Amino acid sequence: MIGCALTAKIGHRIRAEGPLTVGAFMALALHDPDLGYYATRRPIGAGGDFVTAPEVSQIFGELIGLWCALMWERIGRPDPVILAELGPGSGVLAVDLLRAAGALPEFRRAIRPYLVEMSPMLRAEQQRRLGAADPVWLARVEDLPDGPLLVVANEFLDALPIRQLVRGQQHWAERMIALDTDGRFAFVDGSDNPALSLLVPEALRQTAPFGAVFEVCPQALALAAAFGARLSRAPGAALFIDYGHFPSATGSSLRGVRRHRPVGALEAPGDVDLSADVDFCAVAVAARAAGAAAHGPVPQGQFLKNLGALQRLAILSARASPEQQARLASGLERLLDLRQMGSMFKALALVAASLPSPPGFDQPGEIV
Repeated sequence: MIGCALTAKIGHRIRAEGPLTVGAFMALALHDPDLGYYATRRPIGAGGDFVTAPEVSQIFGELIGLWCALMWERIGRPDPVILAELGPGSGVLAVDLLRAAGALPEFRRAIRPYLVEMSPMLRAEQQRRLGAADPVWLARVEDLPDGPLLVVANEFLDALPIRQLVRGQQHWAERMIALDTDGRFAFVDGSDNPALSLLVPEALRQTAPFGAVFEVCPQALALAAAFGARLSRAPGAALFIDYGHFPSATGSSLRGVRRHRPVGALEAPGDVDLSADVDFCAVAVAARAAGAAAHGPVPQGQFLKNLGALQRLAILSARASPEQQARLASGLERLLDLRQMGSMFKALALVAASLPSPPGFDQPGEIV
């Protein structure tokens, strides 16, 4: 029923105002305050629409906690330090991260946890898991307080609304979403606009063929620039792990997922998760232009192995039952394997320009 109601609401807006940009459609489908996907659903887990790395293996969150501890030491062991997770999902990553941080008591005492989350449904789940840690919830990244900062964002950038630009005969045009003759959502292309061409990297601007699609995520670029400017003023670090590509490339990656299966991106808004590949090159360029250093991206498998994923598996397995050992091994294999999440997902770190290469990025690793 939610999908039907939001479909009607979006359709009414298109009839009244004309076609929507892809970004405007995504924003309504995901974040409408009453009917949007994240306002009404618990999407993560076997009973939801998708799973993320923290649900696959506890080792993921533990290694992220190790990474944060090592970065805390590199920036001078500040106390307090803001540790912010963007889009904390079910809260499992933060639970594992904070448990791992307990191995270094001084770091754990210094942490002031902040969770940037818009969804009331997910906030309730995070409260259930993390209430004892006394986190502060924020609706916007811009509301993070000043001070030494460590940021973790796993599968956050991919859910930000994108714009799709289409190569026309001379310039680029905006791809829009309109209603077809049957009242269903459909893609349409706007008129060529030389100003839009400036949003496309120069290397692709003239060489892309007619009809090629280029995706740009204004919120991701603004976020990278804001963190870049902040890290240029004070030591800190931000870690992004997501699926995406490097370097920038053409191609439509907008996708819908429901009950762990792909569905049409325009199908049943409010009932379908929408996401798109992250342009890691564009994110890195925006952060560097603002004064930070960008490292990576490196494949997730390489990043986790460089942090000691296999050693952590051995430690956990030594005191586990045979059944637990099998689950631990299969979960980590899924995160590392090139045929699964090991190469699809990538890690990118933004740090103060004065800092050396962050842990996990400074040496090659053998990937499963």
